Amino acid sequence: MAKQFDFNWQIPVPKELLCGDILDRVEEDGSLIEPACIVKVDEYGFFIYWTSEGREGQVIECSQISDIRTGAPFKPSSNGNGNNSLSESLDSRVVCICSGLDFVNLTYTYFQARDESEAERWCRNLHHITHNYKANNVCPAMQLKKHWLKLSLMVNSNHKIPVRSITRTFASGKAEKTVMKMLKQLKLPDGKNDEIACEDFTFENFMLLYHGIGPRQDLEDLFTEISYHKNHITASQLIDFMNNVQRDPRLNEVICPFYNRTSIMELIGRYETDQSFIDREWISKPAFIKYLMSDENAPVFLDRLNIYQDMDQPLSHYYINSSHNTYLIGRQFGGKSSVEMYRQVLIAGCRCIELDCWDGANNEPIITHGKAMCTDINFRDVILAIKETAFIASDYPVILSFENHCMKHQQYILAKYCEEVFGDMLLREPLPSVPLKPGVPLPSPNQLKRKILIKNKRLKQDVEREQLEKFLRGERSTVETIDTSNNVEGEDPVTSEDNVNLASASSEDLAHPEEKDTSSIVDLIASESQFLQMKEKHDADKEDKINLKLVGKTDSLTTEDESQLISNYRYESATTNIHPYLSSLINYIQPVKFQGFSIAEKRGVMHNMSSFNENTGLGLIKSHAIEFVNYNKKQLSRIYPKGGRVESSNYMPQIFWNAGCQMVSLNFQTPDLAMQLNQGKFEYNGNCGYLLKPEFMRRSDREFNPFSECSVDGVIPAHCSVQVISGQFLSDKKVGTYVEVDMYGLPTDTIKKEYRTKVIPNNGLNPVYNSEPFLFRKVVLPDLAVLRIAVYEESSKLIGQRILPLDGLQAGYRHISLRTEGNFPLSLPTVFCKIVLNTYIPECYDEYVNKLADPTRFLPAANSRTDQIQVLVGEDAVTAPHDSSPHDSADHKVESKYQQNGKTKLTPSLSPTTNTDSQTLHTDLTKSKPFLPAHLMEVDDKLKSISLESLRLTKEYTKCCKQHAKELDSLKKRQYKEKIFTQKAHCSNNTAAKTDLANRKSLKRKGCVCCLHVI
Repeated sequence: MAKQFDFNWQIPVPKELLCGDILDRVEEDGSLIEPACIVKVDEYGFFIYWTSEGREGQVIECSQISDIRTGAPFKPSSNGNGNNSLSESLDSRVVCICSGLDFVNLTYTYFQARDESEAERWCRNLHHITHNYKANNVCPAMQLKKHWLKLSLMVNSNHKIPVRSITRTFASGKAEKTVMKMLKQLKLPDGKNDEIACEDFTFENFMLLYHGIGPRQDLEDLFTEISYHKNHITASQLIDFMNNVQRDPRLNEVICPFYNRTSIMELIGRYETDQSFIDREWISKPAFIKYLMSDENAPVFLDRLNIYQDMDQPLSHYYINSSHNTYLIGRQFGGKSSVEMYRQVLIAGCRCIELDCWDGANNEPIITHGKAMCTDINFRDVILAIKETAFIASDYPVILSFENHCMKHQQYILAKYCEEVFGDMLLREPLPSVPLKPGVPLPSPNQLKRKILIKNKRLKQDVEREQLEKFLRGERSTVETIDTSNNVEGEDPVTSEDNVNLASASSEDLAHPEEKDTSSIVDLIASESQFLQMKEKHDADKEDKINLKLVGKTDSLTTEDESQLISNYRYESATTNIHPYLSSLINYIQPVKFQGFSIAEKRGVMHNMSSFNENTGLGLIKSHAIEFVNYNKKQLSRIYPKGGRVESSNYMPQIFWNAGCQMVSLNFQTPDLAMQLNQGKFEYNGNCGYLLKPEFMRRSDREFNPFSECSVDGVIPAHCSVQVISGQFLSDKKVGTYVEVDMYGLPTDTIKKEYRTKVIPNNGLNPVYNSEPFLFRKVVLPDLAVLRIAVYEESSKLIGQRILPLDGLQAGYRHISLRTEGNFPLSLPTVFCKIVLNTYIPECYDEYVNKLADPTRFLPAANSRTDQIQVLVGEDAVTAPHDSSPHDSADHKVESKYQQNGKTKLTPSLSPTTNTDSQTLHTDLTKSKPFLPAHLMEVDDKLKSISLESLRLTKEYTKCCKQHAKELDSLKKRQYKEKIFTQKAHCSNNTAAKTDLANRKSLKRKGCVCCLHVI
């Protein structure tokens, strides 16, 4: 059986939230919307709900709540300069609830408490229950209960449940009349405008309504198959089902033992309510369905939702959830910047965020996408938001990736703000146990818990020490005018034949622009004031060349304006003229100019890292794949999108994960496929933002090629198949739906846009697909592979999707809950699938493995052989020379049982009964002596019994079935085309005949008129 795990997803709701408080609901500007609301939280922590006199009940789903705080949110000010500030009309008595289904389109709900302490208490208690990532993985049975609870809370002004709310739930599959009929059978009000009392609409009534309107025929068929058309499944049948269908045969027998009579009776006792069935060791259909929809039958191992990986490895051994240009909420050109994005991204589990720092007015540094006509936000506001949200989702370290464009004076301000705001959270000095020396590995996430690290260029230690001493002595003007561009760590020119040549690449394809050398420019400038004057003059000249009408039009740029802006855009690289005070705050994340893998290996400085544009990264993977993997075993690398992604689209991150790149930075504001893979992957290991890389990508004595098509050393390839059976509550519209199943991993493992079900028209409630199994025959590296199941409307609009890691997937019949594009949980939509997992066996060895897995099906039993020979030589000649063994009848039963079963097992069955039978049969066969001539023995070997089941297992039969299905599909398509063609021809002929008839009638009438005139 699967390893036992107590899935305690529910967080106890504080008594104050259960009892509720009277709060006023207000607008952002402080104006009153809804006075005296009774605000509560339900016992499961699913919803915040409130009611008030004469108004309908409203709810906010806690899984959609990202942030709770006092006061108003950060929003761009109305003057258009993009600076954020708090609304002055809201004070610390206001509780702000931020919710939404992505990181950009957010809804803010405000409640005003009586005093500040009450508001703080509500924020504290709500924080305790809302960031419950385990509740996003509850079973389908609990999801139904959650939906029933939502219907019960969304009452009308009479505090009753409108019938219309119930009919909307089932409107996607059945007509309203069917829903009304079921309500009538349950003796509930059934009129369109009727309302139901909350105490009458119990969960039992809701489930009866659910099963009456959308019966699960797929589950009933499965029950019938297992029970052989009886009203119960016996304990032995259930043991066979759990061990052979619901279990991954690759699992360790000690950690995940097989089901036996004791464990199966415990399972029956958990779900069966009829004592008479329990006494007979049976399980009924409702109890079996209850098991299939329970947490015990989850599609992934639920312990993976906790932090289950070793967190004491060096930082370079982990994938790190990373963001690119975190401040943007839209496009890379002419887009808006927002402090709120930092809060949302950190709460979602991101551990590496980017801050593009520029000089601002009044000595206040700002964050913006420089010279791309994006709005600005204040640097101090950003780090205040980071301080508040850095460790809500995870206690593991946060990396601030600075792209520093500031002059030295404002660099000092950056450093001081970080010190003042972060305090002890900021890692100012390296840990005593992990010094900054060559050959010393990076510290582990556990060693850096609740610490913030800054990634920025650092001066050489002697230069930094000398300038810092001068600065602290008060020689500030001297320090700020000294050019340190040639004294940065890791920037020394190196020549090597093995060096990776990046010199000929364009500026966009080079390593991160912050790494570019700008010393040739700075050398011409004697002081910071001269640099500022030249910079202002250069900017003014450049703006003259660009059409000045673009200024202030970022919200309404035409296509022509935009293309002109992009064509004139020139990226200004980050400065290498670093202030010693900021340099002193840099330790384990020191970016250096990438000069080649051999140079990095020779230096052995683990705290040096490099950033690569996606194109450069791909080039390195193509030309130096193994070296790149080895580099990432010891040092960090960061990948970021190329500059041409104006719409903030994302590249596919999987290829870089395959090479071991830790910080694969994506645009979090765009919920595309790449972000779905990223969020789905980092959902596991407690959503902490760190995932341990596979062992062969960490050990220095192992070599790994990300383009490998054969088995990786020490890793056994997997075999996987997915059969999509049905869907539940997929859409609230009456639309056609289909399901796609893709796999992403190594290039040889990736299969996408190949497997999809047929379209089921006009049923979003409970479509039944019953597709052929989608086969992923050989998965070379299961540790890196993920499965994506996505449901689409027939118009190809995404309904929901789910990313499942293959190494945590469970075999058998499973309900898979779906997520939105932004990976937020959908409350009801699920897909019911059958998943088969196994060890990959090459085709040439299939026959041998099947014989080893089930020898009793392939060793001819003595009685069967006797029957065959009787046909040839007669009954007298085949009398056995020894007495019949008492085991003969048992052997015959064993053979008959497996002939009836007719199922091929790819791995040996380890159940005690099967082993005993096999041993007994083998003993009998060795006791029997040959008693036929050689030529008759040859005939005997050729004439083996052939059953219908064994024929169905042959490759020829499978090929014939596939060919038949393909031909049938082709015939259906041809017939459909011919039908359409015939219909069109018939319509056109019919139209022509009608026209001809009308003409004849017209001529006839004209002829009659002419005759009258003649008369």
